[in-house]
Amino acid sequence: MIYRPATLADAPALAALGAQTFIAAFGHLYTPENLAAFLAQVHSPRPVAEEIAGNECTHRLVEHEGKLVAYCKLRYPSQYAALSDARNPLELGQLYALPSHTGQGIGAKLMDWALEQARAGGHDAMLLSVYSENYGAQRFYERYGFGKIADITFRVGEHYDPEFLYERKL
Repeated sequence: MIYRPATLADAPALAALGAQTFIAAFGHLYTPENLAAFLAQVHSPRPVAEEIAGNECTHRLVEHEGKLVAYCKLRYPSQYAALSDARNPLELGQLYALPSHTGQGIGAKLMDWALEQARAGGHDAMLLSVYSENYGAQRFYERYGFGKIADITFRVGEHYDPEFLYERKL
């Protein structure tokens, strides 16, 4: 496994990986129209390239045998900062792996990297949102010391999912 930062050349493959992992985990929850709108907005090459080129997001990619298999994305400033009493929180925007690559410690290595980045950047907390019925992800985050601080929603097309905002103080 190779762990590395994203480059602009990765945008198409990262967009495809983002779409594939999102559909695998949550695609069954949405109408085809809502899913298509969300994927076009978030997991298509142009918005992914804009994030890579911009200053708000940092991506960490995992490559296996020449293909992307997992990634995480950090966002600063956090879109959830107003819901926290932290002075300077960092947001974990996404942490996804292909179903064929879960249970291999990749998520743990990405989380360790994310927490290292938060500490190195002088952040006093990390925030993330998690689907209210994604119990496996909730258990994973709780093992890392995250706890629920708010009920929020997540928009997919015209659909709103119930989500939990989790925080870990650093």
